[in-house]
Amino acid sequence: MVEQETILGFIPARGGSKGLIGKNLYPILDKPLLQYTLDEVQKSQYLNDLMLSSEDAEINAFAQKCGLTGDYVRPVELAADSVTNVEVLMHALDWLEARDRLPDAVVLLQPTTPLRTVEEIDAAILQFLESERDSLISVQPMREHPYKCLQVQGDDWRYLAQPDTYVSQRQAFDDDYYVINGAIYIATPQFLREHRRLAVAGLSDLFMMDAVSGVDVDDLADVYQVEALLKMRQAQME
Repeated sequence: MVEQETILGFIPARGGSKGLIGKNLYPILDKPLLQYTLDEVQKSQYLNDLMLSSEDAEINAFAQKCGLTGDYVRPVELAADSVTNVEVLMHALDWLEARDRLPDAVVLLQPTTPLRTVEEIDAAILQFLESERDSLISVQPMREHPYKCLQVQGDDWRYLAQPDTYVSQRQAFDDDYYVINGAIYIATPQFLREHRRLAVAGLSDLFMMDAVSGVDVDDLADVYQVEALLKMRQAQME
C-alpha cells in the first residue's frame, strides 16, 4: 500500500442504546465512556483528521468540549438499531467527498472499547500502511476454543471445529482461532464502496490484540469489568 496522506479517525456514537441507556456518555470512573476514545485519538501520531458521527445534540456538544470540531451531524434515520456501521460510514464518506475532504483511509473506532490505547491504534495504522491490504481489523484470541463449542440445530448438534485427532487437554489445542473484537477497523474508501463491508476474508489484514484491550461495553456488567480493569492499570502505573 502507498503511504496515506490523510487518515481519518471516525468515531460512531449514536444517542440510543437498549443495553445501557445513554451508553456513550455513561460515567466510567471519572469520565464518560466516549471520552476514553476521544482522549486517545487526539494523541495519535498518524490520525490527521477526526470525525464524530452522532445524531444526538448532547453527544455532539460533549465532543466539541473535548476538542473535536466539525459541522457534520448524522441523520436521525441512520441512528436506528438496524443501521450498520458501514451504512453510517458510507454516508459520512459521501458527505466528506462532496466537500473535497475524502480521506485516503478511515480508522473506525467505536467508543464502546474504552481500554484500547493510542499505542494500539497507532500500531494498527502502521501495520496497515506497511501492508499491501486495503482493510484491517483487530482480533483477539477466542475465550472459548471452537473445539469445545457446539452448534445446535433442532435435536442435532456439531462441534464448530474439530481437530484431525482427538485432543483432551486445552494446551494441545491449536492457537489459531480468533474473534473480531470491534476495537479497530481500517479501510480505504475504495474498499468500503466496493465491498460494502469493513472486512473480507482473504483481503483484510488482522491486527492482534489482547483480551483486556478489546473489552466491549454493552451493559452494566461490562461497565463493572472495565472499571476494575482501569483501576488495575492505574495501580500498575503508580
